[in-house]
Amino acid sequence: MWIDTHCHLDAAEFAADADAARSRAAAAGVVHCVLPAVNPANFEAVRALAHRHGDSYALGIHPLCTAAAVDADLQLLDRALHLYRDDPRLVAVGEIGLDYFVPGLDPVRQERFYREQLAMAARHGLPVLLHVRRSADQLLKHLRRCDVTGIAHAFNGSAQQAAAFVRLGFKLGFGGTVTYQRALQIRRLAGELPLTSLVLETDAPDIPPHWLYRTAEERAGGAPQGRNEPAELPAIGAELAALRGMTPAELARQTCENACTALPKLRVLLAAA
Repeated sequence: MWIDTHCHLDAAEFAADADAARSRAAAAGVVHCVLPAVNPANFEAVRALAHRHGDSYALGIHPLCTAAAVDADLQLLDRALHLYRDDPRLVAVGEIGLDYFVPGLDPVRQERFYREQLAMAARHGLPVLLHVRRSADQLLKHLRRCDVTGIAHAFNGSAQQAAAFVRLGFKLGFGGTVTYQRALQIRRLAGELPLTSLVLETDAPDIPPHWLYRTAEERAGGAPQGRNEPAELPAIGAELAALRGMTPAELARQTCENACTALPKLRVLLAAA
């Protein structure tokens, strides 16, 4: 069985077929999906989807949403975390973090929202789902000051940064990027890091595996970019298993255990399923 620790089934790309996409994933062996929010506007959407499909969800304000966010949104998040504190399907605060790749975002503002949400996670006793894009060192600086663990989603940092996250108790999320032969650093990390530090994800509808990717030239010619979805996770996992010289079943078992360690409420949900 497989766990997709990060997918956005509430995204507009799934507006017409979210239920069908989840059914395809189940048929492929994906027993559980974690659905992170990106701002208060989709808190209820991810919660409803998680309950409808027997999955779980996280609530948070994404760094790309901080430009439009206001202090009242932090209050809404704190209120929602309190309101749903007894909901077994609320498993984390996320997606939160820092993004120093997308131009035009205020790093100081991002950092303030990140700090506030880390504090909320600690206060509510929840792990975090971290957005890490050219920001690992700054994320780590604040993590060292608080007692919070979780998952560094779509990890793409250095071996030294990976080791630092692991020392702090984090698991590292890997997905479609490991299927690209040219992604040498990511593939090296995914193949060499301790097996107990890895979890799997799709980030659907984003980060498609290589078999769904369309080049700019192909897209210009009318070919649509392939949409990633949770049903792709077993094939992504099979590629990672081959990198590590193990069977997909072995990888699935260990990454599911790792996901339950990172997000403890998953273990109860899976046991009850």
